Amino acid sequence: MLRIAFRTLLAFALLPICLGAGAANFSFTGNFARDDDVQLFRFAVEGSSLNLVTLATRSYAGGANSAGVVLPPGGFDPVIALFDGAGTLIAEDDDGSDVPDPVTGLSLDAFLQIGIPAGGYFVALTQSPNFALGPSLADGFELAGIGDFAGGFVDAFGNPRDGDWALDILSVASAATIAAEIPAPGTLWLLGVALLGLALQRLRAAAQGKVG
Repeated sequence: MLRIAFRTLLAFALLPICLGAGAANFSFTGNFARDDDVQLFRFAVEGSSLNLVTLATRSYAGGANSAGVVLPPGGFDPVIALFDGAGTLIAEDDDGSDVPDPVTGLSLDAFLQIGIPAGGYFVALTQSPNFALGPSLADGFELAGIGDFAGGFVDAFGNPRDGDWALDILSVASAATIAAEIPAPGTLWLLGVALLGLALQRLRAAAQGKVG
């Protein structure tokens, strides 16, 4: 069930990895109504080096999120896909976590830790096996429009689940949910530019504060 796709930016391959300037942690929770639902997020990172960012779901096994809230187990088997500011797929993960569900004993949460340069990014959260078609977020997802493709929230082993999801986005400058509709390519570019502008503005303000 593990599926990971990486496209490394070679121009940044030799840069040191750091936690990034003004890094913070963000926790989100919600609920899917159908198997083919998609929840989108946007976030920005700062810093002149590669920034080590972590994306971790708490949907399947539950547990404490970055806000210190203990979430119950029982959610669906999630997939996370990371896209750059232009909507190009960078990485995708299904079942990367090693935290087991206390009932099923399975570790089906998604986990992705990656070094990325400063800028704006998008994350898509879906239920497995609704993977990103790629190479662009605008291309959509494999099982879009099918509705309850799993017959409701059931994992690949037949265990009944529910529609609850939870996602932590760690060591970033800002993060927020966005509309579930997949943006058009032109809209993705504009959103990416806006995110990058926000990150640069925060970095400039921090530098001015140090000088003053």
